[in-house]
Amino acid sequence: MKMKYLVFFIVGFLLTCHAQISFSQSFSSQGATVEKLRGNFLQPEGPVWKDGVGLLFSDIMANKIYRWSPLDSSLVEYLNPSDSSNGLTLDQQGRLVLTQMAKRRVARQELNGDITPLTSMYNGKKYNSPNDVVVKSDGSIFFTDPDFNTPKGQAKEMGFKGVFRLSPTGTVTALDISFVEPNGICFSPDEKKLYVNESPQGKIYVWDVENDSTIVHKNLFYTIPRVGYADGMKVDPSGNLYCTGPSGVWVISPMGVCLDTILLPVNPSNGAWGDADRKSLYITAGNSGSGNKPADIGLYRIRLISTGIQEDQGQLLPNDYELFQNYPNPFNPQTTITYKIPQRSMVWLKVFDVLGKEVTLVNDLEIQGGTYTAQFDGSQHSSGVYFAQLRAVPEFTATSFLRTMKMLLVK
Repeated sequence: MKMKYLVFFIVGFLLTCHAQISFSQSFSSQGATVEKLRGNFLQPEGPVWKDGVGLLFSDIMANKIYRWSPLDSSLVEYLNPSDSSNGLTLDQQGRLVLTQMAKRRVARQELNGDITPLTSMYNGKKYNSPNDVVVKSDGSIFFTDPDFNTPKGQAKEMGFKGVFRLSPTGTVTALDISFVEPNGICFSPDEKKLYVNESPQGKIYVWDVENDSTIVHKNLFYTIPRVGYADGMKVDPSGNLYCTGPSGVWVISPMGVCLDTILLPVNPSNGAWGDADRKSLYITAGNSGSGNKPADIGLYRIRLISTGIQEDQGQLLPNDYELFQNYPNPFNPQTTITYKIPQRSMVWLKVFDVLGKEVTLVNDLEIQGGTYTAQFDGSQHSSGVYFAQLRAVPEFTATSFLRTMKMLLVK
């Protein structure tokens, strides 16, 4: 029989609540381990998988691109010199697109091996040192341009560090020039979101992508909570973000909730999905300039049992009740709330205005353990502070969990 429980004080809104098991690639719970494939590099970076070829990755300080083969684990030089290549990706024709920091440009390797410069200037000024790069499905190239790898002895001409878009016709647009040091960049699976991180601050930002070329509504998505940095990023089919940072790869849900951390012996620099089924995450890590052991500066891999499949939640249940900060915040007019339930419970989710007046109640729910999201639409409410409250009572107990969170609606 369903039991009714008294709901205390604050929080309500129109929430459409549904189960969203985001732990589609939780590593430790699946028993997966990190495997070191190769070591003794100088500064490995920018891995990308190419079917029929294997894994390509840069070694910045060695001025080379290597190819690692999954067939026999062989390692050969793929491009030497690489002009200090960093980020690597593939375009729609399978051609390698690379940032070449020594020449301060973005280039493309043709299928015959020739290198074609794509862009080296914006408004008549040289880039600082293009760093990471991603190609959109329409053929446009998005890249970051920090200045921490500008060649020594060369003047910095740009005057800012930005995020750029190179159109299929060759037009360059500066999308954002407000960064201190932009670094990792990637799209959501549907390409409706663009993520870029602020390297020295460990902050990850997100925009909405409009008309395939414009980014709007910049919001802080997640901040890595350890002193350090944020570097290369990738997403999985479920939209979970994998950001390399201090001590490992941080796995963050589309709602901005940290789900897991893949630990490595040295700080990683970037990652790429590989193997024919794309269920292996290849990771470059280490830097000879950071005092790392040479053997640890290398190429790593972790094999995943599933990629982007939201099932088998029994092995992936949260350890405790949690209510996370809504995203985005401030918001207009919609925002998302994520919460965790470790076991079958009665759950109430409400929203209240600043005077304690209930806005809306999601009906009492009896749900299984898991990670859930709820949407609040503030289009019918005025700007101001609101409070979301989660109350949960585990099955067969009289104890309860109660958390309240402040949100800001700005119109």
